[in-house]
This record gives sequence, structure tokens and C-alpha cells, in this order.
Amino acid sequence: MRIAYSVETVRAAERELMARLPEGALMQRAAAGLAAACADLLGRVYGSRVALLVGSGDNGGDALYAGARLARRGAGVTAVLLNPDRAHGGGLAALRAAGGRVVTAQGSAAADRERTGGGAEAAVARADLVIDGIVGIGGKGGLRPDAERLVRAVRGIAVAVDLPSGVDADTGEVRGSAVRANATITFGAYKPGLLIDPAHTHAGALRLIDIGLDAHLPADPDVAALQHEDVAALLPRPTPESDKYRRGVVGVVAGSARYPGAAVLAVSGALRGGAGAVRYVGPAADDVISRFPETLVHTGPPAKAGRVQSWVVGPGLGDGAAAKHSLDDVLASDVPVLVDADGLHLLPTGSDVRKREAATVLTPHAGEAAALLGVSREEVESGRLAAVRALSERYGATVLLKGSTTLIAAEHQPVRVNPTGTGWLATAGSGDVLSGLIGSLLATGLPARDAASVGAYLHGLAARRATTPHGAPIAAYDVSTALTDTWRDVLA
Repeated sequence: MRIAYSVETVRAAERELMARLPEGALMQRAAAGLAAACADLLGRVYGSRVALLVGSGDNGGDALYAGARLARRGAGVTAVLLNPDRAHGGGLAALRAAGGRVVTAQGSAAADRERTGGGAEAAVARADLVIDGIVGIGGKGGLRPDAERLVRAVRGIAVAVDLPSGVDADTGEVRGSAVRANATITFGAYKPGLLIDPAHTHAGALRLIDIGLDAHLPADPDVAALQHEDVAALLPRPTPESDKYRRGVVGVVAGSARYPGAAVLAVSGALRGGAGAVRYVGPAADDVISRFPETLVHTGPPAKAGRVQSWVVGPGLGDGAAAKHSLDDVLASDVPVLVDADGLHLLPTGSDVRKREAATVLTPHAGEAAALLGVSREEVESGRLAAVRALSERYGATVLLKGSTTLIAAEHQPVRVNPTGTGWLATAGSGDVLSGLIGSLLATGLPARDAASVGAYLHGLAARRATTPHGAPIAAYDVSTALTDTWRDVLA
């Protein structure tokens, strides 16, 4: 599992560790890891050109010490100081001793211009690799004009120190211009912003350098992302004594005369989510049976359709009185319920579902989340972590916020980030497949947070599989048909 901690938590751990180490040892560990990672990206260090964008904090010191190591291996290293009076003294001395060069962001002294063949922007533009040490993990807001000008000059590989300058380490927000790195080398622990959009899209490939913080970090992170082995451990497995009812029955209340396809797609996801049977309730029974004859169908209401271990309600349901009655009927049940799409529109604003005996899962996209919270869509998209936490707290539910990075929040537990999505999932009906899949996992007995996390993970991987090998467009049904092989891949 990839876990991330807030800036406050990381800094507290660093203070504890530094108290046990010689002065400067922690920075040297970070610089050594950064230099090794940059050498890997360059392939050939000797003769390469490296530029350091150096701010006034410890990130600038990390960049300077790493630059000194690269210079000793034969790289031509130029440090560009954005705040010369506050640059890390020890790192600056080490770089100069190793043969590195120094210019300032505002322009360089004549001697420096002669040695480097130009000023700061020229050094950055010529570099094969640029190390971003402008702002540390405590930075807020976008880049200042001098830094922004230098970042625009980057032509080579951009490597961020700990996180791209200009992004918020705790929230993933980007308030202004920010570095777009090809790779981010982070130290000790991931920071939430590295895993959450929009900051995640600025981070590039992530690499974690162990500097000895693990023993000083708490057991519960702020944010976590499941990986293959975590998902494999959670996937339900039938026993020799299993029958279709013991494996769980998921009820699907979806579709309408206008949107019968939503019912078909939700059922397609449910059939591939591990439950032993799918019970469909609604007006699209003929469409469902024609595609999936194994489905159990009923005209409704849900309370009279037969026993289920979970319900999925909402995809394509419409907004009439019958749809509202179906939602109320399902929410009155004593089994886990997933509410999606039209079901979310029918959910009273601020509705607290804590009174339900079983779990409730809400699966909004950004627009639906904005309506549930009474804010703008832009506010949700720019502050996804805050939005998903607020939704979970307000509604007393497990909330899966869909998007470029899908987030899952449950009260008093670390938020989970799904890392497997692809832009090709932005297609009509893919959310219906996801709802059925998660509902099926709920029916097998998985807790709500695990069912939502595993469902999102498999859904993203299935979309990637469906687009392989050339990244071709896909339809929602392609995702559901890829789920079986995706499940097999995860277990393998």
C-alpha cells in the first residue's frame, strides 16, 4: 500500500529523527537519493548538463548537495539561485567545491556569464536535466514571476525535489502556476498532494527515497492508495461449500423507459463483482434479460423483490415519484446500499444516513458532489480531498468521488486514492458499471470502504486493459467485459 502523510506529520517525524542523527545527516541522505535517481534518469552522468533551481528552503539545500554529487561524477552543474542571500550555505559551498557554477535568477555576474555561456534562463534551457528545488513541502500558492520564467525555459527532464513547486502538499490543490515534473523524488513518505489531482498530474513518475522516517511515523496515514497485493487480499473467494446465495445476491434498481441501457450496464458490472446472483428490479427487465439471461428480475417495488445482501440504486432511474419511492424503499432496507446518479439527485440535501443499520455508499462525480455540498463544481475539482471528506462527514456515508483521481472517504479513516484510472473512462455508462461492481462486492460481505476501493481499482485496470495496446477509445460495456481477466491478473 502506498501511504501518504500530512506536512505536519512528516515534519514532526523529521524532528524526532534529526535529534538522533549528526547535524546535516538527514539532508545528506536525501541528497544522495536524489542524485542517484537523477543519474538513473540521465543514463549517462559524465558530460551531461544539469541545472538546479534553488530556493531558500531545505529543498534548495537538497538540490545543491545532489548537484555537487553529480558534478563530482562529471556533470556540468549550474545552480540558479532565486534568493541568493538565503541559499543553503553548506550546499552552495559543496557545489562550488565540486566545480559547479552559480548564477542568480535575476541575472548573473559577468564572470558567471562568461563561465556558463549565458545567464540563468540560458543555463536552464540548455540543461539535459533540471532539478526543481524552489519551494518545499510547506509552500502555498503558485510560483513567483522569477521562478515561473525559469520554469518556462525548461527543455530537458524536470525532476521535483519532494514535490513540484507550486502545488499544495496536503491537499493536492494548485493555486497558480506550478512546476510540471517528469519525475518527483520524495523523501521519507509520500505527501497527499502527490497522489491527488490536480497536483498529481504535475508530479510525473513518483519515487520514494527511504531516509529512515518509518519508525517515527504514525500507523494511520492521512491518505492511502491500494496496490495489487492489497486488492488481491480483499477479493472474495468462494469456498467448496458456496452456493449462489451464500456468495451473496446484489439487487440493482436502475434504468427507465428513457435510459434502459443504464440498467444493462449496472447489471453487467454486478455480474462480474463476485456475488452469486444479481436481482434486477425496474422497467428495463426485458433489456436486461435479453443481454444477461442469468439475471433474476422483478417489477418491484424493491422491498418485495426477494432477499438481497446489498442494493445498487440510481443509474438511469429518472426523477419521478416512482424513482423516489424506489430510493426510499431501498434506503429503508437493512443491507448495504450504494446510491449513484439519479439516486443522488433524489437524495435530500444534507440527508444523514447514519440512522441506517447498514452501510451506505455514495458515488458522485464532481458535479453531483457540488450539488450535494451546495458549492460550485470548480470548488470540488480544485479541492477534491476537502470535498470528499466534507461529503462523508455531512452524509454519514462512505463516499467515492469520481474523477481523474478517484477518492474514497469514510468517517474517521484515512482517505483512499485509486491510482488505476485512465482518461478513457470518461465515457457514458462507465459509472453504471462501477456501481454494479461495487454493489456486488458489498453483497459478498466486503466492508463499504473496501468494496468501494477494490471496485474503483478493478474498474480502472479493466479500462486500461480494454484500451491496450494502443490507447484506443472504449465504451462502458468494454470495461465490464474486461473485468474477469483483470480480476485474474490481480490474483496472479
